[in-house]
Amino acid sequence: MDMVVPLIILIVIGAIVLDLMLGDPRWLPHPVIGIGRLIRFFDKRWNRGPVHIKKRNGVFLTLVIVLSVFLITSAVTVSLYILHPVAGTLGQLYMISTTIAIKGLRQAARDIVKPLTTGDLSEARLKLSMIVGRDTADLNEEEIVRGTVETVAENTTDAITAPIFWAFIGGAPLAMTYRAINTLDSMVGYKNNTYKDFGWCSARLDDVVNWLPARITALTLWLGGFFVKGVRLRHAWQLTRRDAPKHPSPNSGWTEAMMAALLGVQLGGRNTYSGQVSDRARMGVPFEQLHCHHILLALRCMHGGWVYFTLLMSGTWLLLHF
Repeated sequence: MDMVVPLIILIVIGAIVLDLMLGDPRWLPHPVIGIGRLIRFFDKRWNRGPVHIKKRNGVFLTLVIVLSVFLITSAVTVSLYILHPVAGTLGQLYMISTTIAIKGLRQAARDIVKPLTTGDLSEARLKLSMIVGRDTADLNEEEIVRGTVETVAENTTDAITAPIFWAFIGGAPLAMTYRAINTLDSMVGYKNNTYKDFGWCSARLDDVVNWLPARITALTLWLGGFFVKGVRLRHAWQLTRRDAPKHPSPNSGWTEAMMAALLGVQLGGRNTYSGQVSDRARMGVPFEQLHCHHILLALRCMHGGWVYFTLLMSGTWLLLHF
């Protein structure tokens, strides 16, 4: 038992380091791509018929994807450990690293900063459109920055801390299962005419698995803020608790509200999705007008958040097992 306890910590930290070094290189097979193709396959065949049929098929879709990913990942992990303990450890390390996207999120945000600094709004809008679902064609600089900061805040949980959380609990099988649930939500969890019935089960399950990680992430963003110059720590928790419930997502609001409070800006507002207007509640107090440098500040908060999250999870693991 003494050997097993620190092993999961080393595996998770190794997975983080691997992601920071490599990100998601195209020459390496990425399980999430396969998951996405499987979801698309069933979407084309099952997302049809009256409302009750769509809802039933949506439940089937969620069960098929989640159980398939969990069982396949578990089988691969067990097989590798049977082959050799080192093979099992390295296999888990790689699979967990594919569920984490620190490097990818950082690079995506920096790709928007670069054209903003040269005044190339057209390029900045194009880069933003690659990471958000909202319409970006007519956004001004402030709205481009808002969209980027909101994406960094939301994906600090979705793409970094939540996979780490589930990896600590159940290794690669649960980390990959979480990624499958999150991918389901990102592909069919929309509240539009196409997916509001078919994707309801996937969206609700995503809310459940992100509930605790999102709230812990808000805490670790705040803790990390003690080492980030230029953030506003005072009253950040009060503002977060006030504003988080305003968000349509029960989880994303926590990290977005905390990010808004730390940066001293206001997030939320008018978004359009395929021409349909969505007026989101405002979060934070606008002490400063959104500017390009707030994206870089949000990235520093993101890094502080996942570092403290990993330390907190490691400490909790050791405390519970010793």
